[in-house]
Amino acid sequence: MPVTGKILEVAEADPDRLAIVGDSGRLSYGGLVADGRRVRAAVERLHTAQAGSAPTPAPEAQGIPITAVSIADAYHAGRILAGLAGFRAVSATIDPRWPLEHRVGVITAVGIGLVISDSAELREALAAAGWAGTILPLEEFLALERETEPAAPASVRPAEEPFLLLFSSGTTSAPKAFIRTRGEYRYNAGVSSRYLEAEAGVATLAPGPLSYSLTLFALVECLFSGGTCHLADRFDPLDASRRIAAERISRIVAVPAVLPALAEAAKRDPERFEPLELVVTGGANLSGGIRANFTAVLPRVRLINYYGAAEIGFIGDSRDGDGTRIALYEGVEAEIRDASGRRLPEGEVGSLWIRVASTASGYVAATTDVELRDADGWASVHDQGRLVGGGLDLVGRAGDILVTGGHKVFLPDVERAFSFLGGAESCCAVGVPHERLGSLVALVIEGAGHPDKSALLAHARAHLPPQAVPRRWYRIDALPRTVGGKIRRAETAELVRDGAAPLVRL
Repeated sequence: MPVTGKILEVAEADPDRLAIVGDSGRLSYGGLVADGRRVRAAVERLHTAQAGSAPTPAPEAQGIPITAVSIADAYHAGRILAGLAGFRAVSATIDPRWPLEHRVGVITAVGIGLVISDSAELREALAAAGWAGTILPLEEFLALERETEPAAPASVRPAEEPFLLLFSSGTTSAPKAFIRTRGEYRYNAGVSSRYLEAEAGVATLAPGPLSYSLTLFALVECLFSGGTCHLADRFDPLDASRRIAAERISRIVAVPAVLPALAEAAKRDPERFEPLELVVTGGANLSGGIRANFTAVLPRVRLINYYGAAEIGFIGDSRDGDGTRIALYEGVEAEIRDASGRRLPEGEVGSLWIRVASTASGYVAATTDVELRDADGWASVHDQGRLVGGGLDLVGRAGDILVTGGHKVFLPDVERAFSFLGGAESCCAVGVPHERLGSLVALVIEGAGHPDKSALLAHARAHLPPQAVPRRWYRIDALPRTVGGKIRRAETAELVRDGAAPLVRL
């Protein structure tokens, strides 16, 4: 991580300041420096023991052995990654909830040499795949740390050196891997400190697995600024409220899906939320309904919803409304292109392309043939949007656009129309086949407390153009979501096609 300089600085000036706090322990900045030397020594010992049989790292890693952490314990995952920050090492976090074939696929394709994981299933599958690396449970790694002589002190590493291996997905599709350099993340962390208020001495709560890029970067930005990062293996609103009060947490970084639960906890015990000043959300759109409901309960707490991509970095943020109008950050260039690569004029919808100094050089070739950047340094993950008045209006991904009867319908717009309708806030718009029109718009609503069909239809007609009004209405107990809380549209459509979501009738 690009944080070693600040860690060493704070460890010297204020060694007792907390750096990382989690369910399994807590480390001061002084403790983090000493702990990192033990982590490095144990990792180096394991890689060295492989001798000539070690997996060959992907060329993008520049010959540096790769260490992956695939555990549910956020505290230990965080301290291991932070501990390796000041050494010549490439680290990765692999979600233990990924499908087994995805975990095996990235480990073998990228040439990861060491995996810390408690999964016997993964161990057996890697052996069956002929992988020559080392996998060991967390407890065995902790024991090795205790019995190994600490490594030499950490140092600030070159900006161009690879240090982190990340993945674009993995929940439903084969992951695309990409390498991050220290310089790219230093740029990112500087943007975060400026716009998202990651500052020295600030206590930030970042619940969720370190394999999720939002949580991982919350750790990076806290250590980069000299703040304290409170990690949690999973989000629990009551535990969060207790920690906010006890630890004087003033800042939360999380996905928008946690806000309703936080608001409910604040209704029950508002005094616990007195220290909280700011909630930063990312990874999904923060709807106007969720924002309004949260603000009604905690009016003093500010909300910032940032937009970015792990491959590109921070792009901009939204501080009011339904989160679709994004103010671009300084240094970010944006343009909209059609499918042929032609630049589109202001107001037209197409693929968003970004040029900014924090963009990764590209995907690891062993995991995909997709190109992230063009020859001029512009990059795209193919989000759809339009540029209007110097700002960016987000529409969604390419798969979020439906053609019905010759009309284009932006499915996230359909969902946003229901963000203020009680009982229908959690919903997903999908397309269902139609013989004459090609597709029909359908809305799948989560839970049973929604209005009846006549009220849903009246609301849709009042807030949507005719072609976007849903023609089919379905109910489901729980919408399928990613680890980060995003609703999985493709899987929702499959559930509708399979009859798993019953029709809402008059």
